[in-house]
Amino acid sequence: TRHTHTHTDRSISHRCFSTLLIGFSLLLWKTAGLTETSALCHRTYSYTVVRPGPNLNMIVGANGTGKSSIVCAICLGLAGKTALLGRGDKVGLYVKSGCRKGFVEIELYKQGGNVVISREIHVDTNQSVWMLHGKVCSQKIVEEEVKALHIQVSNLCQFLPQNELKDKTNFLEKAKQRNERNKHDVNRYYEKKRHLDVIELLEKKKPWVEYETNRKELEGVKKEREEAKRQLSALRQAQAPMLRKMQQIEEQLKPTEDQIKTKTAAIKDATLKCKQKQDQLDRKNKEIDDIKQTLRLKQMEADDQQKRISNTKRAIEDLKAELAKVGDQPDVTPQINAINMDLRRIQEDRAKIEGEKTDLRREKSNLSAETRVLQRKLNDMNNMMNAKEEKLRARHKDTHTALQWLRQNRSLFQGNVYEPMMLVINVKDPRYAQYVETHISFHDLRAFVFQRKDDMEKFMSEVRDKKNLKVNSICAPETSCSQRPPSRNIESIRRFGFFTYLREMFDAPDDVMSYLCQQYVVHDVPVGSEKTKAMIKTVIEEPYLKVFYTAHERYIVKRSFYSNKISTSNSAVNPSQYLAITVDAEGKQQLEQQMKACESKLSEIDERMSALQREGAALARRDNELLSEKKRLSELKGKKRQLEQKISTKQDSLRQTENSVIDLKKIEEETKRKIEAVNSQKVAILRANLTMEKVHLALKTVGLMAEKAKLENSCREGATELKATDQVKVRLTEQCKGLLKKAKSVCRMQLNENLPEDLHNAFTKLPDTLAEIDAMLNEEHSRAEFFTGLSEQVVEDYNRKEEEIKNLEKELEEKVNALNAYRQNISEAKERWLNPLKQLVEKINEKFSDFFRSMQCAGEVDLHFENEDEYDKYGIRIRVKFHSSTQLHELTPHHQSGGERSVSTMLYLMALQELNRCPFRVVDEINQGMDPINERRVFDIVVRTASRKSTSQYFFITPKLLQNLKYVDEMTVLCVHNGQTVSPDQWDEKKFVTRRLKRTART
Repeated sequence: TRHTHTHTDRSISHRCFSTLLIGFSLLLWKTAGLTETSALCHRTYSYTVVRPGPNLNMIVGANGTGKSSIVCAICLGLAGKTALLGRGDKVGLYVKSGCRKGFVEIELYKQGGNVVISREIHVDTNQSVWMLHGKVCSQKIVEEEVKALHIQVSNLCQFLPQNELKDKTNFLEKAKQRNERNKHDVNRYYEKKRHLDVIELLEKKKPWVEYETNRKELEGVKKEREEAKRQLSALRQAQAPMLRKMQQIEEQLKPTEDQIKTKTAAIKDATLKCKQKQDQLDRKNKEIDDIKQTLRLKQMEADDQQKRISNTKRAIEDLKAELAKVGDQPDVTPQINAINMDLRRIQEDRAKIEGEKTDLRREKSNLSAETRVLQRKLNDMNNMMNAKEEKLRARHKDTHTALQWLRQNRSLFQGNVYEPMMLVINVKDPRYAQYVETHISFHDLRAFVFQRKDDMEKFMSEVRDKKNLKVNSICAPETSCSQRPPSRNIESIRRFGFFTYLREMFDAPDDVMSYLCQQYVVHDVPVGSEKTKAMIKTVIEEPYLKVFYTAHERYIVKRSFYSNKISTSNSAVNPSQYLAITVDAEGKQQLEQQMKACESKLSEIDERMSALQREGAALARRDNELLSEKKRLSELKGKKRQLEQKISTKQDSLRQTENSVIDLKKIEEETKRKIEAVNSQKVAILRANLTMEKVHLALKTVGLMAEKAKLENSCREGATELKATDQVKVRLTEQCKGLLKKAKSVCRMQLNENLPEDLHNAFTKLPDTLAEIDAMLNEEHSRAEFFTGLSEQVVEDYNRKEEEIKNLEKELEEKVNALNAYRQNISEAKERWLNPLKQLVEKINEKFSDFFRSMQCAGEVDLHFENEDEYDKYGIRIRVKFHSSTQLHELTPHHQSGGERSVSTMLYLMALQELNRCPFRVVDEINQGMDPINERRVFDIVVRTASRKSTSQYFFITPKLLQNLKYVDEMTVLCVHNGQTVSPDQWDEKKFVTRRLKRTART
């Protein structure tokens, strides 16, 4: 429906002088052309061809005619990035709305044959078809061809290694912090393991102590056996003299009998009779022997009784003496009972403490888990805020520096002071961030918002005047506008696909929202969908819609004051760079409150746990003290009871022995009488004059035989006692073998293996009695029970993390070494390029200063950096002075007006002209905002510089030109018109010129 035309005011040969020829058209398909990319207006071409001149091209046309579409065509046709044009990353957005295809063709001058590049853009797939000299090719081939002609439409970004090094260092530090928190659990695990190790050693030593106790008892039995064996040997040795004496008496008796045999025959009969009588006597002697034997037995029994009585009395005296040593102790049973009650109470208290500690640990575990979740959420929010802040620092360092100052000096201000808008605005859905960020300029997004004007002035005085920081600040309206209603309810326009107003897409403090409602009318800017885009013609005709959004574009609708005709401009919704990072401020505050509550509860739990730990430790100490006291009293009571029991038993035995004592005197008298009676019978039998010597010897023999029988009886008793001792020895030996086997089994030793030295050394540090070992086992078990919820996994995780940290440290060290080597290489390379770079900048400065002197102003250019090693932050600093009364100031939006900045920028480009050669340059509306004097001066400099034969081809795009400017033959003027009734083909250029000359003559 619209026709756009480019017109040259004069004819220029296009042979080798014509450097750039652009054509973009889709009239053949009747579908699409390239879209206008101006931020102010939107027009389309159906078909047009631009034939520029080789030097300076003045592209002139009113706003909205489509001048900047030429710039878009140059960028897209030369494989430039769409981001350079501020239209987003989708090339399909550059095709006319409602069309499916677009087309650009560029012809570049090249010695030996021009280069023709064609690009066909498909909206549906957002893809392009490239052609070189009419043949289909890849974009890479086009890029290589453009690069060969020294054309740079965009630049690559370079990153130095210390970016990665910082990340590694930060990650390593965080890993160390995380593992340090786990170290407490590891220490607790090892503390528990130390108690378990002691328990294991005690359980290993216990069977050895049992074995040693049994072994000592066996040694005592062995000593008793040796003593019994010695006594039996002594008894047997005592029998030998007696046997010899009896043999001597028998020898003495033989001669007497021999003398009797030599008697006369007269007495032979008597002798025979004597023999008979002797037999009778022998029987009587035997009877006497029996009587004596009975006496001896009684004597021996009486002796044994006396020995037993004596031994028992002596044992009783010894036991009484030992009992006396124990002392006249009162009955300790009440004390033991009291201790038992105390122990039960302590156990109950410890059980309660353990129960409460278990509950507290469970509560702490739950709170810790909740705290970790809250902390993770807060960290995520803080990371997002830090990411926002980091982006602000990277984009505008001065604003970030001012932010740090504000946080340290907030108390200086009386009213509300808000950090830069981009940090306090929180978009409710990240998908909406692109609309909010497109609608609000970055100039305001990085601005500080003040409730009071005097606070803003104080702030600007501190950070801008004193610290020389370039920051923006705004003051909120005195009357809040944040609750202004939209002009129409959203429901009334929902049929067009609108679903909300811009204000509803984000949250902000009231003062910030008030400013945005007043300045950007966010409460009355609707946001639509693809449905809105599909019925855009109908939407545009709605009289109340001035600014609105579709799914991917922003539309501005204007009505002509004179013709009431509608003109629209649209631009792509740029992807969000800052506001897509959303943080729920209210949610963050709630999380922080919950975090503080959890931390407070955890602190209370820790304090209570510490108190319970102290109470438990005190109870454990008291428990050990009571156990020791009970053991002492029990031993005392048991020993006294045992002594009393032994004494009682011995006394009973003594009484029984004394009651059954033998009346030896009576028995001896009775025995004597019996012997006398038998002897009388013997005398009566003999009736012969036997030698008294033989009788005495015979009697003596009888006495010896009795003594021999007594010794034999003692030997039999000794043998019996020795046998009993042997049986005890065998039993204890078997017990020792079993206990030794058990002890070695507990220690995991072979039967033929000796106790290892390490175990021996460990055992020496432990108690040596079973009672002490049992008491220590109870204590260690109680202490080990305090450490619950711990496992080897804690240590494994800690050790694994430690290993990871070591690997990270090693990797970091390698990175540092690599970085040092890289820096060394940079240092060497720096010497090769920095000095030439400085010389180049100095040449630019000479040209730049000359241009400013020609305008009776001053300006200079230098190479600027804060840190000489941060090469990615090198920059060109421009300092200018437009008035004689001022000093040189850096070119910023704060010290110079928009026109002054445009002049400075244009003159800087002119200064680059002869030093930095490039095929062509494009300058879009650089003269906007200049005052007429500076605009005329700049125009003259541009014409003079760009018209030289050695300069690059120039495209100077402007919506207007001053009158009576100086033009030269090397210039080409391209006029851009659009409108339904414009027909440039029917224009007569000569008549235009003639009419102008006549008008000039009349004036």
